[in-house]
Amino acid sequence: MASGRSGVRIARLKLAHFRSYARLDLDIGAAERRPILLVGPNGAGKTNLLEALSFFAPGRGLRGARLEEVTKIGAPAPWAVHAEAIVDGVPLAIGTGLDAAQPVPGTDDEAAGPRRVVRIAGDGKAGPQALARHVTLLWLTPAMDGLFRDGAGARRRFFDRIVLTLHPDHGRHLSAFESAMRERNRLLAERGAGADPAWLGALEGRMAEQAVAIAAARRETVAHLDAATGGLATGTAFPRAVVTVKGWLEEMLAAASALETEEAYCARLAAERARDAASGRTESGPHRSDFTVLHRDKEMPAALCSSGEQKALLVGLVLAHAALVGTLGSRPPMLLLDEIAAHLDADRLAALLAHVAALESQVWMSGTDAGPFRAQGVDVRAFGVAEGRIAPLDS
Repeated sequence: MASGRSGVRIARLKLAHFRSYARLDLDIGAAERRPILLVGPNGAGKTNLLEALSFFAPGRGLRGARLEEVTKIGAPAPWAVHAEAIVDGVPLAIGTGLDAAQPVPGTDDEAAGPRRVVRIAGDGKAGPQALARHVTLLWLTPAMDGLFRDGAGARRRFFDRIVLTLHPDHGRHLSAFESAMRERNRLLAERGAGADPAWLGALEGRMAEQAVAIAAARRETVAHLDAATGGLATGTAFPRAVVTVKGWLEEMLAAASALETEEAYCARLAAERARDAASGRTESGPHRSDFTVLHRDKEMPAALCSSGEQKALLVGLVLAHAALVGTLGSRPPMLLLDEIAAHLDADRLAALLAHVAALESQVWMSGTDAGPFRAQGVDVRAFGVAEGRIAPLDS
């Protein structure tokens, strides 16, 4: 089902001082609707290019890198990324990069580290969270192949990106919660559980308000996603998944109102001040929740499935999300699929390519060899990547 929104496409991409790219000006074309394929040997810069695109979403990109790590070694200026995008059929200029200004010593800005600047349609006052209102992104990388075996943090980041595509304010709630939590942790570290109770109570109230919004958006998205995966036909190329979110807040919201949950979380935070002061961190909250995935037809936890099945489950979740977007009328996400052919057999790769060719938003893929992609008969726009340079392989 079409969403009624034409999604996101990049017509032109410019990089400056980004990883292996001193300069790049890549003209895709406003009319180009084919999937984009980046081909080149390992270390050529394919993932760097996808990472640059991933910075058009809030957060630290597909590698989770610190902002200062992204600037090309020896570059005379910080990194910057600019795109001439087409969003729901309308041209939109988007830029982001590392702020060249240094934070003032001894201030909160210095403690927070380097700052990312964002410019949307010429407006330089927008923050990174504003990107989610214009560009929706999902990505799969080889590092995520162990997502179901890794710690909860990696799964939260993956599923929170899915939540963000349906709830654009989700990133703002996460950022506001984390900011209030850091302030509470600092206050408890400096003054202990006996710190000013009014101050602590105000911080905990801010945390609770954001935490309930986070948990509610996660619950709603997971319910939709679970229904979408359950609606896939049995025996398709990609396994059907059962997705659940587990956490104290999410579980309480299942039986209580948002206000009751907010009040209960405030009370819990107040009761745990001594413990949190001793541990140096907040032990309870949405930052401790986890997402679990079950292979629906085998009734097997994803972590116990084979490597190939785990990769297929991940791909299936992304495709189910695309179907979900169509049902809910949201903007389809742009997909970044790094080395996507790894752990996919020919049949599953063919099924994936057939799906991405029909998606409304742009899809970027990478691989060391164009052969497996071309063998499936799907028309792609291919570029060769070598040592920070990129050139078309075909028309």
